[in-house]
Amino acid sequence: MNQDAINLTVLGLSIAFKHGADMDRVYEAVRLVEERFADQKLRFHGGQTKDILLTFMALGLADDLLQSQKEQADAHERVGTLLSKIEESF
Repeated sequence: MNQDAINLTVLGLSIAFKHGADMDRVYEAVRLVEERFADQKLRFHGGQTKDILLTFMALGLADDLLQSQKEQADAHERVGTLLSKIEESF
């Protein structure tokens, strides 16, 4: 393993992170994943699998991506409108 990597255990799996990664964010993300998995495990009386958690997380990421794309498209439209107004003013 690369000595510049930092290894953390997440849900029982050893994961290597590049040296220089924002470790505060990494630790916060690890805490969130572990917490959500524990919550789901309690909710489903131990029947919750990591695959289901992964699916929930993937859906959350997909939702975030779609929202970011919408915000980017809205910003692009606003910039286009501003450019048109600038061009009209000449």
